[in-house]
Amino acid sequence: MKFSETDLSGAFTIEIEPRSDARGFFSRTFCQQEFEAHGLKPIIAQCNMSYNYRQGTVRGLHYQLPPATEAKLIRCVRGAIQSIIVDLRPGSRTYLSHFQVTLSAEDPRANYVPELFANGDQTLTDDAEAIYEVSEFYAPERERGLRYDDPRLGIRLPLPVSVISEKDSGWPLLEGAPVGAHA
Repeated sequence: MKFSETDLSGAFTIEIEPRSDARGFFSRTFCQQEFEAHGLKPIIAQCNMSYNYRQGTVRGLHYQLPPATEAKLIRCVRGAIQSIIVDLRPGSRTYLSHFQVTLSAEDPRANYVPELFANGDQTLTDDAEAIYEVSEFYAPERERGLRYDDPRLGIRLPLPVSVISEKDSGWPLLEGAPVGAHA
């Protein structure tokens, strides 16, 4: 695997290194030793899948509070998504900064999301499917979210929003308060 750190310290895009033959290819998508060598959390507590019917669908931006913070490895396995992450680490030089990357079935790289980052995505195609390997178990009482359209974040989506859940459109705006104030 090829690890490329983003402008947000600790967040990576990870490219596979396929070994091809007449059948197609085989590639490793996760290796505990390689993740540890790059200082990434090498634990998978659960694996989740999202499927979206319509292009323009928005999911997120989600995160969990301590002690249930999550690191995630996100890969699109059908269609394409725009993966978006936001740094929520107190004291980070990139606090509330975001990073976006296109993930697709045709370009099978992944987005590694460190703990104390919010993540979400927008589907770029109909019938988009993504796999999320997550380092911590889901804890609904610790779940929080940010609005993708919060002016303080300055996120620009590639497409108009076609579908978003009430929960995701209902997260409060930051309005100058630190994220911890929404805990």
